Amino acid sequence: MNQTLIQPVRATLRLQFHKGFTLEQAVPLVPYFARLGISHLYASPLLAARAGSMHGYDVVDPTQVNPELGGEAALRRLVSALREHNMGLILDIVSNHMAVGGSDNPWWLDLLEWGRLSPYGEFFDIQWHSPDPLMEGQLLLPFLGSDYGVALQEGTLKLHFNAHKGSFHVEHYEHHFPICPNDYGELLKGDDALKPLADRFSALSYQTDAHSLSIPLKQELQQLASDPQVLAAIEQNLTRYDSTTAEGFENLHQLLERQSYRLASWRTAADDINWRRFFDINELGGLRVERPAVFEATHGKIFQLIAEGLVDGLRIDHIDGLADPRGYCRKLRRRLDRLAPDRHLPIYVEKILGAGETLRRDWAVDGTTGYEFMNQLSLLQHEPEGESVLGELWQRRSERPAAFIEEARLARQQILNGSLASDCESVAQALLQVARDDLMTRDLTLGAIRRVLQALIVHFPVYRTYVSALGRSAQDEVFFQQAMDGARQTLGEGDWPVLDCVADWLGGTPWRRKPRGRSRKILRHACVRFQQLTSPAAAKAVEDTALYRSAVLLSRNDVGYNTEQFSAPLSDFHQVNQQRLQAFPDNLLATATHDHKRGEDTRARLAVLSERSHWYAEQIELWRALARPVRSDEQLPSSGDELILYQALIGSWPLDLHEGDQAGFADYAQRIWQWQQKALREAKLQSSWSAPNEAYENAAQAFTEKLLTGDEGQLLRAALIKTINSIAVAGALNGLAQTLLRMTVPGVPDLYQGNEFWDFSLVDPDNRRPVDYAAREQALQAQAPLDALLSDWRDGRIKQALIAEVLNLRAEHAGLFRHGSYQALEVLGEQAHNVLAFAREHEGTQAIVIVPVRGATLLGNSAVPRIDALRWGDTHVVLPFDACGTNLKGLFASGAVTKNRALNVADALGEVPVNLFIQHLT
Repeated sequence: MNQTLIQPVRATLRLQFHKGFTLEQAVPLVPYFARLGISHLYASPLLAARAGSMHGYDVVDPTQVNPELGGEAALRRLVSALREHNMGLILDIVSNHMAVGGSDNPWWLDLLEWGRLSPYGEFFDIQWHSPDPLMEGQLLLPFLGSDYGVALQEGTLKLHFNAHKGSFHVEHYEHHFPICPNDYGELLKGDDALKPLADRFSALSYQTDAHSLSIPLKQELQQLASDPQVLAAIEQNLTRYDSTTAEGFENLHQLLERQSYRLASWRTAADDINWRRFFDINELGGLRVERPAVFEATHGKIFQLIAEGLVDGLRIDHIDGLADPRGYCRKLRRRLDRLAPDRHLPIYVEKILGAGETLRRDWAVDGTTGYEFMNQLSLLQHEPEGESVLGELWQRRSERPAAFIEEARLARQQILNGSLASDCESVAQALLQVARDDLMTRDLTLGAIRRVLQALIVHFPVYRTYVSALGRSAQDEVFFQQAMDGARQTLGEGDWPVLDCVADWLGGTPWRRKPRGRSRKILRHACVRFQQLTSPAAAKAVEDTALYRSAVLLSRNDVGYNTEQFSAPLSDFHQVNQQRLQAFPDNLLATATHDHKRGEDTRARLAVLSERSHWYAEQIELWRALARPVRSDEQLPSSGDELILYQALIGSWPLDLHEGDQAGFADYAQRIWQWQQKALREAKLQSSWSAPNEAYENAAQAFTEKLLTGDEGQLLRAALIKTINSIAVAGALNGLAQTLLRMTVPGVPDLYQGNEFWDFSLVDPDNRRPVDYAAREQALQAQAPLDALLSDWRDGRIKQALIAEVLNLRAEHAGLFRHGSYQALEVLGEQAHNVLAFAREHEGTQAIVIVPVRGATLLGNSAVPRIDALRWGDTHVVLPFDACGTNLKGLFASGAVTKNRALNVADALGEVPVNLFIQHLT
């Protein structure tokens, strides 16, 4: 197998691997991906994850390729197939966290067994020192389904002996809690054959190398336990720890009290957890990858695969969770350059950029995963005049704020006092230690620090800052001062001096000015903890709460979006493209991801409502009247949830779903309820994951099912279908425009699995449904003519054909699209505001791209997603070269003739919905 890939990344395709779609299953698809024009597959995490994982981010063993996906042998077969087509593999890796709990992570189990004596004691981000004496030196394990005492009483905590491993553990459903070998002596007493071994186990308490000494002792215990009589004696001894008896209750409790962990109800996590998680997920524990040993251990298999030429680039998940993202990225860059000195392996980081924020250029990475591009493209397709109409409608009917920033701030307050309360308290305690370290600030109280800390985070405009030993950078300072201004407006004047102190501690004064030792250490610790809190606070409050509460228009609610902004002028889009070309020309460009809340074509269709806002507001009033027979309770669901449901239906309604298709409606109703239940719980208004409101959820589900499948919903259903059909064509035109733009502006286009056909998905797991690749392969091979693609546009083949033609043009003109300049082209004439045009030029070859924007009105009642040529009138694009009478060749064998340095849009878009012309300059 040729393991060296020559070509750089040109176009990626994201695949979500799991036990239902393995590496082996991807192998026969490689020729199809190659014909589509893909240069690199972009794989979800492939290291060994929790059994049944559908995403791979819950890694339990980073030392091997996931056996459920076929293991390393299947990976090698996939890479071999890729190399046959000169294609590469980009791998998503998880540096921030691992799956914990359960019984399948050997590092975590060893940590529980030995505590700080474990070789993995410093791998996980644990606060071993606690102001709570009950927690000092212990790890809180909030994995119990009930309170600890209740679990003991009910016998759901059971002591077990594993004869195959020679070890003891307490079991609670799927969770295993190892018992430290220091305590085995007690568990083995009572049998003469075991007494010598029991004594040696007991002596471990006095040994400095107890961890290593316990290994041969366990092996000896395993051998002894192979004797049925010895095993029976051990099992009999365990009956003394049956917690459903008074004696067993006390014995098991005392045994657990001596462990390095404290078992507790899952509900305690929000307030008491003393280790960093991924957001607020108890089953994902944060890693200290900034430590060299952790870095090497978690990346060893990845580095081996790279050294062998099997991996051609990396995508770093949740970069903002790390203590030092810049240091990590630069360290990774150096390692990759040493492992592959003859080729450049790109590094992409999953980074959510706030308004006005850009990726740091000193990280030595090739760009982001392109979530910000989704936002930039979305802003382009929303009509600004629709904002006030839709905002007023939402506020009046839902009685929720129209301004998204208000919803986000309310959500931040709730999160900081709820699921992230313990994390917030940890930062407050760290800042208190800084205050106590200085005579001038030691009188500052914990309460005042808490208030200031929360006010800062509530108003933080970006995910985090990147404070170093030199303090806050100029870029950080801009965002920090925005948070300061907001905090000062909400805090009482008595807290302003505390706010100033906290600002000084959090990078205002570089920690390197502190003398080496405790003072510098506690200041640095506070800065790192603060930055690792603002990121999950933003994610949980915005992505997982506010985006489900606010619905002025759901097409403006997605991961990575600046949701406070409704639309933007064409000039803004040109500007960000030019900036990307200068700073990160190989940045990924995504319009759909495994993280998105709505599919790319779902959003494209919903965006049309911004152009028809008054009409849409009228439809809402009609639907609310038609919904009366569907309601079992006049108050349920709430008006806000009803409006959100209507938008979800409008955006995701399958193009082939028609009245009378009972099976289709039943399947769609199931999909919608799966989304709706998640949306209700994430919003945390009427229900939540921690306290589901079954009565409300049942009422919402009944409403949805009657609407979609019941006789009571027939009139409302018909009205919805009529509305959807009236905007579906415009939505498809938006979808084709965003598809062409993603493949032609500066950056690397990223296609999400299956989205070469229309993508009307909702949030996961809806966006991770199986893909019908057989239909896609057949459609690509058929190469239908343009007229057929347009007339049958509902089947999605026109989108696939557009992708294939443009990506193959990218392959033919790789230098043009990778290095070519970017120039916004002037558009003149009566419909100039509905056209976006630009040129790319490189070494005498030029590409001209023309797409319609906000074209629903121009489209009129067209049955196909193409604006009639006559509607463009005198609209024309001013060309950057003098080419009077030049014949330009466009997509799908279309053509146009230039006149006086101008290209008439009627000619350019007369045959095709969107167009790309390649011109060789002389």
